[in-house]
Amino acid sequence: MTNPLTRHLDSPPNLYEQDYYRWLDQTALHLRKQAFDQLDLENLIEEIEAMGRSEKRAIESNLRVVILHLLKWKYQPQQRSGSWRGSITEHRIRIRKALQDSPSLKNYLPDIFLESYQDATKIASQETGLELEIFPTSCEWTLQQVLDEEWLPSGML
Repeated sequence: MTNPLTRHLDSPPNLYEQDYYRWLDQTALHLRKQAFDQLDLENLIEEIEAMGRSEKRAIESNLRVVILHLLKWKYQPQQRSGSWRGSITEHRIRIRKALQDSPSLKNYLPDIFLESYQDATKIASQETGLELEIFPTSCEWTLQQVLDEEWLPSGML
């Protein structure tokens, strides 16, 4: 995306900067007509790359939420609620649907599993008031368990 602050003062803003929705509409029209010479390639490439990053961030966020609520489920069994269970189910469904739409993201999950777990433990510690040290440094569950829509951890040992 062109930064309007670095654009020369004498050059007019392009359509991408003026009206993003209209730019999208025109870009789609140019693609349909195969009018490739009329495409704003620089911004189109940036938008496609941003879409990919957004998909990755969404799946990472959903994984972190599942792990967070699984931690709370295990380490605060006396506080279990339908809300926690519903959140676990909702975010598992979001992950499943994202993987249906983009199966190649399945390969991304193992790469982010440990970091997602570590981030979830920090949040769980803050939300529960439990010391961070109570949570293992690496996840005691497999990725398959975390994503299994029927699986829940048992209470604290």
